[in-house]
Amino acid sequence: MTPPDTSGLEAALSAEVDGEVRFDAGSRGAYATDGSNYRQVPLGLVVPRTVEAGARALSVCARFDAPVLSRGGGTSLAGQSTNTAVVVDWSKYCTRLISVDPERRTCVVEPGIVLDELNRQLAPHKLQFGPKPATHSHCALGGMIGNNSCGASAQAYGKTVDNVRGLEILTYDGQRTWTGPTPPDERARIAAAGGRLAELYGGLDRIAGEYLADIRRGYPKIPRRVSGYNLDSLLPENGFDVAKALVGSESTLVTVLRAELDLVPVPPYQSLLVLGYDDICAAADDVPRLLEHCSPSQLEALDDRMAQLMREEGAYLDSLAMLPEGDSWLMLQYSGDSQEDVDERAHALLRAVGRDEKDRGIAFSDNPEREQKMLRAREAGLGVTARPPDDRETWEGWEDSAVPPERLGDYLRDLKGLFDEFDYDSPTLYGHFGQGCVHTRIPFDLRTAHGVADFRGFVERAADLVVSYGGSLSGEHGDGQSRGELLTRMFGERLVTAFGELKALFDPRDRMNPGKIVRPNPVDGQLRLGPGWRPATSPTHFGFPADEHNFNRAVLRCVGIGNCRSHSGGVMCPSYRATMEEEHSTRGRARLLFEMLGGHADSAIEDGWRSTAVRDALDLCLACKGCKSDCPTGVDMATLKAEFLAHHYEGRTRPAAHYSMGYLPVWARLSRIAPALVNSALHAPGLARAGKRLAGVDGARSAPVFAEESFLQWWRAQGREQPDPADPRTVVLWPDTFSTYFHPAIAKSAVRVLQDAGFRVAVPTEPVCCGLTWISTGQLPVAKKVLNRTLQVLRPYLEAGTPVIGLEPSCTAVFRADAPELMPADQDVRRLAGQVRTLAEQLVHHAPETWRPPQLARQATVQTHCHQHAVMKFEADEELMRRAHLDADVLDEGCCGLAGNFGFERGHHEVSMAVAELGVLPSVRAAAPDSLILADGFSCRTQIEEGGTGRRALHLAEVLALALDGNLPSDHPERLADRPPEPSRPARWATTATVAGLAAGGVVLGARRRA
Repeated sequence: MTPPDTSGLEAALSAEVDGEVRFDAGSRGAYATDGSNYRQVPLGLVVPRTVEAGARALSVCARFDAPVLSRGGGTSLAGQSTNTAVVVDWSKYCTRLISVDPERRTCVVEPGIVLDELNRQLAPHKLQFGPKPATHSHCALGGMIGNNSCGASAQAYGKTVDNVRGLEILTYDGQRTWTGPTPPDERARIAAAGGRLAELYGGLDRIAGEYLADIRRGYPKIPRRVSGYNLDSLLPENGFDVAKALVGSESTLVTVLRAELDLVPVPPYQSLLVLGYDDICAAADDVPRLLEHCSPSQLEALDDRMAQLMREEGAYLDSLAMLPEGDSWLMLQYSGDSQEDVDERAHALLRAVGRDEKDRGIAFSDNPEREQKMLRAREAGLGVTARPPDDRETWEGWEDSAVPPERLGDYLRDLKGLFDEFDYDSPTLYGHFGQGCVHTRIPFDLRTAHGVADFRGFVERAADLVVSYGGSLSGEHGDGQSRGELLTRMFGERLVTAFGELKALFDPRDRMNPGKIVRPNPVDGQLRLGPGWRPATSPTHFGFPADEHNFNRAVLRCVGIGNCRSHSGGVMCPSYRATMEEEHSTRGRARLLFEMLGGHADSAIEDGWRSTAVRDALDLCLACKGCKSDCPTGVDMATLKAEFLAHHYEGRTRPAAHYSMGYLPVWARLSRIAPALVNSALHAPGLARAGKRLAGVDGARSAPVFAEESFLQWWRAQGREQPDPADPRTVVLWPDTFSTYFHPAIAKSAVRVLQDAGFRVAVPTEPVCCGLTWISTGQLPVAKKVLNRTLQVLRPYLEAGTPVIGLEPSCTAVFRADAPELMPADQDVRRLAGQVRTLAEQLVHHAPETWRPPQLARQATVQTHCHQHAVMKFEADEELMRRAHLDADVLDEGCCGLAGNFGFERGHHEVSMAVAELGVLPSVRAAAPDSLILADGFSCRTQIEEGGTGRRALHLAEVLALALDGNLPSDHPERLADRPPEPSRPARWATTATVAGLAAGGVVLGARRRA
């Protein structure tokens, strides 16, 4: 399908708006859907650099009669953030906290500021914005205002509407004003002034008056009524508050330019009480009784099905272990000004309901860290339920209904009956039970006509059910397209008519996010999938065993939660954190891959595997694998990128870096011919620059130095006899390229430590490689050949079950994760995946009980390699460091930014360093001079050394081996590390002179022959 001609609109926006204007296929594809079931390809994208630029963009769109959609974090679950419109993304630049008034407890913000970032900036004032959705790490305040967001803390602080004092708005036709409570005399002044503003306020007055009785009678009196426009805020008893009336209008009425927010004090003390129940309905039945005796700041619930999913996925097990006996749980958090107060409130509740803290069905904590772990199990709900281990697809659509808390138990029983009637087996039930709000994801079949018809039938029946209980279609996520068509069932014809009149008043041309709330698109229209979805399929190199051996299903893992847009903590997603670009997030890339499948006639990406838009979006993917562990649904973008690159370049010339760095293991082995000469050439003036240009290496990077003697050369020179593979003390030390040819001291140290622990070390003497560099550059057929050769060499050890000890985390991760996905049917690959261990895993779990690591009694700043974080985890390393008396500060600052070949490739240096400066490099610079800097990954060590830290990082094996020799130096202990020195200045210049001389001689010789 050909998109409409928008060239004139694009040209005008580019000429008149201070911002990034993009109408390319990649940008349109990345914004084609949100966290919902729906998909609409936008006309284009505007990323304004200022609020004024955003207002100007709306003016230009109005001139061209183009529909407009404002977007923040893009996590909407009801389809509010997807439309065939010009999308204005406020989240990259319009992120300022403009002012704070600590005495009045208010602040003014721009719409793109993220909630966690706002609260971080408010922390010095000991204030915060009260509502806190589960997406608090990446949801924008503008989106919270648009959706009337809530979260668990709404039990104490109410919905967003309850915390908005004023809004600066802009209508589609250009009226701009601040809104808020408007008493009669102020409205009279506005009317007397005339003009468009008087028309707006006069219309609001008329709607509020004409529908006064309907509003008072038709709006359910429950804590979580989010559906519909907030006409109740225009009632006289509510102060005719226009700002509050516009909250939750989902970009269908106005554009919010700035907001004045009410703030609340950060509670200094908290406690948590968890009560176990036989089932979720019994837990819901107990909510009214509990609320009679206490006023918690949160009252959350999760059921046995969610706990089962967590156990099956191996997720949040530490959280589950802290819960008391039961099959469902209520979590009550108390906040206050003293620990004694919050503790007593919890104990008072137990006394009032006849229960005791010693009961096996009770858990109490006033330890903040323990409380957060327990609450994490509840907050993880969407991610855990979105992609269950049984591989059913679950979807939103009825994920946030709300009823009066006193009727919650009976509502859940009827809802479960409805699930059974439609054969929707075992959806989870959890949520904000203290306010009667229920979350769930349901296994709708959204691929077939029959399944979609059942989906529609279910939500219509569910709407009637919740209305019969005096409830709301939405208790948190808004209406959008999921519930817009159902509003008449909840409010009746007259109030829905009033909604239409409000829409016509503010947006008479229906250009603001059309098709949502008023004159809504059908609940079963514009589906992301749908019976007409026909994605392309083709053979793949990876087997995708966790996704039914299907690339398309692997792409569909992304459901739009948006954790990849978080600003701190974990690893995912370093490129987004550096660029703040949607298409550089895991979600944005997954969206583009989805469009690449071409399942819809209007797919933004039309050239499949050859797509340059997809290639460009993936270009800045560091392949760090952070998303494999940090994404709630386990999207593995590194694997998807490798698969894409394999197809994209099939039969074509690749970028130079794919040959120079993809074949690094080959070049490393060839360096043994003359390592000193190779080093001199790689660092020679002029010659090095030309070599980097030819190799596709960024000019700002220095080539790593090859060791004069590799680890394998050293090993062979020892003349050691290879131990029997069947000996239970035998371990194979994996000679990875980095520890063999660049930092052999690490492998030597590992030999020493393993032998000290009583193991007999074997090292393969034939060439072996894990294939990492070919995998990361998408040269997957070569990677398979390399792995097959490696398996042949390792076969005696694989047959004997000998442990294989990996030192380089990225290589170890290949054996644990990539190789089994690349060759899922190969039995030796499966054996190797089960036998490969990190050094710490071997020493902690398999060393003799009598062995103790050397004692270091030293502080250490530790950077975990991203692949270790994602695949092997770091618990064994932490335990080994604890036993060695290392006071380890394990950084939670994300990726180092080098990420294998990524940071070396031309055009990546700026992003690579920007990622590093987000946390890793500043943390290393702040480390005490006598502390150790530990990084097991070659990339991490290189980035730290080249990043202007003045420090050098060591591998844990080196630190343990050095400690076997005695105490380390008190100042910069890394001085003892054995690293290959850079070639001397004379050697480098001599190499340049020699090459120049040879070149000149060749020229002269050629000239003589021509003469």
